[in-house]
Amino acid sequence: MAMKIAMLGHKRMPSREGGVEVVVKELSTRMVALGHEVTVYSRKGHNAAGKEYDQEKTCEYKGVAVKQVATFDIKGLAALTSSYFATKAAMEDSPDLIHFHAEGPCAMIPLAKRRGFRTVATIHGLDWQRAKWGKLASAYIKFGEKMAARHADEIIVLSRNVQNYFKTEYGRNTIFIPNGIESHTSVLPDIIKREYDLEKNGYALFLGRIVPEKGLHYLIKAFKGLETNMKLVVAGGSSDSRGYFEEVRKESSSDPRILFTGFIQGQLLEELYSNAAVYILPSDLEGMPMSLLEAMSYGCCCLTSDIEECSTVLENAGLTFPRGDVAALRESLAFLFANKTKLDELGSAAKLRVEANYNWNDVVRRTLDAYLGVAE
Repeated sequence: MAMKIAMLGHKRMPSREGGVEVVVKELSTRMVALGHEVTVYSRKGHNAAGKEYDQEKTCEYKGVAVKQVATFDIKGLAALTSSYFATKAAMEDSPDLIHFHAEGPCAMIPLAKRRGFRTVATIHGLDWQRAKWGKLASAYIKFGEKMAARHADEIIVLSRNVQNYFKTEYGRNTIFIPNGIESHTSVLPDIIKREYDLEKNGYALFLGRIVPEKGLHYLIKAFKGLETNMKLVVAGGSSDSRGYFEEVRKESSSDPRILFTGFIQGQLLEELYSNAAVYILPSDLEGMPMSLLEAMSYGCCCLTSDIEECSTVLENAGLTFPRGDVAALRESLAFLFANKTKLDELGSAAKLRVEANYNWNDVVRRTLDAYLGVAE
């Protein structure tokens, strides 16, 4: 049965501004390919990493209708205003259901429910815990979480940890559907060699938004204490966290081995994943990290903090260290840099694991099953 589906809560489409944007793109385009009608409601405004990364606005992407909604492009107000106007626009289009992504936008679920619309919420992580938000913004996001727990017809979570949280905190059952990933083929270094003098297996890679909960400050401290010819590449832009970004840049400035590339995409992204000796994600908090899945799909050896959202993805196909433990992170890096055989072994294991367990077609099928359960 073909369905008319509305999605909101992301920033822009298509975009790599965060994991939510990747998920919305993959779900919506694949659902359209299966014969469903999907409209996504995107924010107006600039890319979170800077207006220089803005893409040309479009009203259609691979069969998905894309509508821009009014947004007050100010920290703390962008998500609130865009989700309000997106919800109103979605209701005007009379979909079979509205799929809300992320906790903040879920504050608008009661608005849709009062008008009789079916709703599905995907909780991409416990966003109110993120350090970049002040007290007021955190309280609003937590309010969105409560509205999802109380009013959404169905809730999808990306980790068992968050599933247990909703059961304990709200007595609410949820559906566990992790993210998916495409399999990738490695490419040779070209741009990264010309622009950054990077060779295959000559650098470690951090790739993601430069925000406090990603733990980049741990990595920089650990790396600066290593005696190695390896480089550390930090790829990503700030996201409502310019002060933190400047702090880590300043901390790194005394070490010429540490390179900042800014926000990346396209061929540069492919080359960095393909040729890194090790990918590092030292996060304190995650939902389900898309960059980790991507790194694994390229056959990168992966080293992450031991938070459940990372360790359950890796299992035995990578290494973890105790969250926030700089000495342990430094020791793990030293071990991997000195053991190329281990790097290759874990990289191969990571690729096999992600291809066997994180398939977008399976994610779409299970999400559509959730939709049908709500629509009946």
